[in-house]
Amino acid sequence: GTVEEVVAVHLPAVFMPHGLGHLMGIDTHDVGGYPRGAKRAQRPGLRNIRLNRRLEEGMVVTVEPGCYFINHFVEEALADEARAKYMDAAKVRGMVGFGGVRIED
Repeated sequence: GTVEEVVAVHLPAVFMPHGLGHLMGIDTHDVGGYPRGAKRAQRPGLRNIRLNRRLEEGMVVTVEPGCYFINHFVEEALADEARAKYMDAAKVRGMVGFGGVRIED
């Protein structure tokens, strides 16, 4: 499928069920990613994003891409025809025991 088709069925959220990064500050996971009144998206792939604001000069944001093979999310996606058609079930299930990888820099 095309990138647009895969994104439309929220397949990336199966393998990256978290946000891409967060603000850095006094605390490692600094608060303030959502200004007052900002609402969190509820769509898969967006609901775990920790930042929904315009970046300002001096702000520091981490970039932490990752790819995970979590049995619950994999099996849920494989049970959904709209997502399963883009997955090789045997290969994806074979990666479940691996867990995943995340780059934190």
